[in-house]
Amino acid sequence: MVRLEDYGDFETSWCPGCGNFGIRQAIMQALVAQNLAPHEVMMVSGIGQAAKMPHYLNINFHNGLHGRALPVAQGAHLANPGMKLLVCSGDGCNYGEGGNHFLAAARRNMDITLLAHDNQIYGLTKGQASPTTMFGQKTKTQPQGVPSHPFNPIAVAISMGIGFVARAFSGMPDHLATLIQKGMEYRGFALIDILQPCVSFNKVNTHAWYKERCYELPETYDPYDRAQALRKAFEFEERIPLGVIYRHSGPSYDDISSQVPAQPLATHMPDHQGLARVLQSYR
Repeated sequence: MVRLEDYGDFETSWCPGCGNFGIRQAIMQALVAQNLAPHEVMMVSGIGQAAKMPHYLNINFHNGLHGRALPVAQGAHLANPGMKLLVCSGDGCNYGEGGNHFLAAARRNMDITLLAHDNQIYGLTKGQASPTTMFGQKTKTQPQGVPSHPFNPIAVAISMGIGFVARAFSGMPDHLATLIQKGMEYRGFALIDILQPCVSFNKVNTHAWYKERCYELPETYDPYDRAQALRKAFEFEERIPLGVIYRHSGPSYDDISSQVPAQPLATHMPDHQGLARVLQSYR
């Protein structure tokens, strides 16, 4: 039986009150609920405070370049499709530097769960506006207010046809854990946009700000209704819906591509005779 303790207890470099603590707790709860041992899971991240998550879990991981977590995760999935894959990085990493990879991952629909830590600011680099910073909000590098309208990851995900689109709040770790488990059980690319405070550099979107606005979608809500889901995607500043906002079923990359191996590539034995024939053909 897998326990929370199996995932370790680490000293972190996060600020006291950072939303990452709640997200870390939720990730461990979701993995334990699925009885997944640390060696059965891999986490890929980019750069940023959110991307430090795998450093503080006893887990297989790859910590790479800013915005490049998703292509690495897709390569890892092709190498070992039986490994459960989580991608953990921030709003800047996923929607800014990695925006093109986010769109490509949505189209490919590999069996990967993206946990996008969305604190609406660049925290590691000390408070610049991120793609999701609200219009007009003053930051260190935009003292007169952000002149651009924010990127809407939920609306883009629904428009791109991602089959599992959810939003959560780090201040509700039990609810988040349930969504992570559902996202990992979905066969295909799953996005969970996780709202969280940055206590040091975002004094607008605080824990209290989110708590006042966030609400769980009722049981009567139908996530298979795409038009309704898009309307919910644009519900943000006054009220923020949490839960599975959009869901649909369809074939994943694994279902339709012959490139996904049945077993990990590490278990495949090289065909030395075949290689010799190829080399001989060039002589």
